[in-house]
Amino acid sequence: MTVADTNNFFQKQEGNGPGSAVEPTASEISQGFTTITKNPDPLPMLFQPKTIRGLTLKNHMVLSPMCMYSATDGFATNFHLAHIGQYAIRGVGMIMMEDTGVLPEGRVTPTCLGLWKDEQIGKLSEIVNLAHAHNAAIGIQLTHGGRKSSTATMWLRRKEGILVDSEKGGWPDKVVGPSAVPYADDWWHPKELTVEEIHHIQQSFADSAVRAEKAGFDVIELHAAHGYLFHQFLSPISNKRTDEYGGSLENRARMLVETVRRIRKVWSQEKPLFIRISVTDWVAPSDEDPTGGWKEEDSIELAKLLAKEEVDLIDCSANGLSPKQIIPPLVPGFQVPFAAAIKKNVPDMLTAAVGYITEAKQANDILEEGKADLIYLGRVLLRNPNFVLDAATQLGVFPQYPHQYEKGRNKTQITLY
Repeated sequence: MTVADTNNFFQKQEGNGPGSAVEPTASEISQGFTTITKNPDPLPMLFQPKTIRGLTLKNHMVLSPMCMYSATDGFATNFHLAHIGQYAIRGVGMIMMEDTGVLPEGRVTPTCLGLWKDEQIGKLSEIVNLAHAHNAAIGIQLTHGGRKSSTATMWLRRKEGILVDSEKGGWPDKVVGPSAVPYADDWWHPKELTVEEIHHIQQSFADSAVRAEKAGFDVIELHAAHGYLFHQFLSPISNKRTDEYGGSLENRARMLVETVRRIRKVWSQEKPLFIRISVTDWVAPSDEDPTGGWKEEDSIELAKLLAKEEVDLIDCSANGLSPKQIIPPLVPGFQVPFAAAIKKNVPDMLTAAVGYITEAKQANDILEEGKADLIYLGRVLLRNPNFVLDAATQLGVFPQYPHQYEKGRNKTQITLY
């Protein structure tokens, strides 16, 4: 990872960057900056480096992609620079930027990020440079919302409703899906995609991947979860097609698999390709759909297909396809078994665990017990951007701090300067 312009204000951090394990110096020990004299050997896995293809992460923690609804016409803003920057500065191993539309009508909301034109590269490059200056890897999640597009920014929904019509900047006449089946009766009714339109969307993903490469991103993650377009093709609840893109699991996966092939042709072989999936729809079988939709066993078969297509990791989430979903109690790590199941059944595929992972020991245990290869952290990092540095202390590791924040370390002796 390099900084494209070293003359800007992003000062390159020394060593492996904030959030990496470093040995405390005699001076730091004597001043009370740490109660340990040496890092544990081996390090807790959470703080060991992780190499995937040509990319080495300084630790196993990833900022989970979370929509911020703060873009203008798809362009990243200074909010994104500040938002992403705080995690680069505070030691997250990799930052996954939020879902980013490959077409304007593929955005979930009018305020979602986009990468459908070259002009959108510039601000994203600035954000990438800031991450790299702190030796944080950075990825971007590419998406098409399908039938869940043209909806409202999350915090406006209570006041203005879920749907956004053309008068408010929406595109209801361009909402599409694998079949003309809406998410719910009171949502936009999608137009069924033709095969030609499917190919156009697939190429839009590849074109956005080229722009992501130009922006300097280290990883691409395809969003095939939470009820968006790829997920809509995968699930028999939303995919009623009878052509080569519907019916069998292989046919329903074809949209995603063909897109992966297009991206791999333009995305560096040295750079990883991730996919986020909903491992289950969490929908009970019914007369309307006796299959119960997409299930864990389907995800395992999909992982086998994707492993043959040079996909490196599956980010294991769940649900989002149907309002009839029944989500189990939100206990700590409630989605971790999904990552473990795919990892066990598809040894060639790396997995990431996500969902209610809030404690350092919990995260480290998931890795050391072989249940996942990376830990995605979402809401806990929104609450505590300092999670990585705090986790190091809790696990008995002395972490590198950002140089500008060194004076903020906890210490047992007080000195002013």
